[in-house]
Amino acid sequence: MTEQPAPIPTLRLATMADAEAIDALMKASIRDLFPAFYDAEQTEASVRYVGVVDRMLIADGTYFVLEVGDEVVACGGWSRRDKLYSGSGEGASDDRLLDPATEAARVRAMFVRGDWTRRGLGTRILEACEAAAKAEGFRTLALMATLPGVPLYERFGFRILEQVQIPMPNGLAIGGASMDKPIA
Repeated sequence: MTEQPAPIPTLRLATMADAEAIDALMKASIRDLFPAFYDAEQTEASVRYVGVVDRMLIADGTYFVLEVGDEVVACGGWSRRDKLYSGSGEGASDDRLLDPATEAARVRAMFVRGDWTRRGLGTRILEACEAAAKAEGFRTLALMATLPGVPLYERFGFRILEQVQIPMPNGLAIGGASMDKPIA
């Protein structure tokens, strides 16, 4: 008996109908992957404050899902707006459109289900983000990485600008990195 190869996930733009599945994926991914980098309190704070669907990304048509059948196994996107990451709270300039000639598009909310890591899904989403941002005239991508994502982003060509402590609304902080990458 031969083993069947794993199905290849389909990449598509997310819709509002996906929000519940995306939320569940984000929280599960954090619970599965963050404990290797953060303590239990930081992981739970991340579930609450980082694993939050930003519906504006979906409405803007800049958020992707990878799915197998009807299951979302990875998600992530980019933004032409000023908000850098979901856990940053509400800011006055969050809705401001970035200037592609002088500002970097933001890579946002990248998550992969724990049992689907190390299969190139994050890279596929980053490729789609880069192509879409380039089509809108952006020349650079920027992001705020949590520690589990840093190796993926470095492999994709991002460079660390600064190691940071990302503050959570409950007073805790998690380690991360401010990163950017020129668009090819």
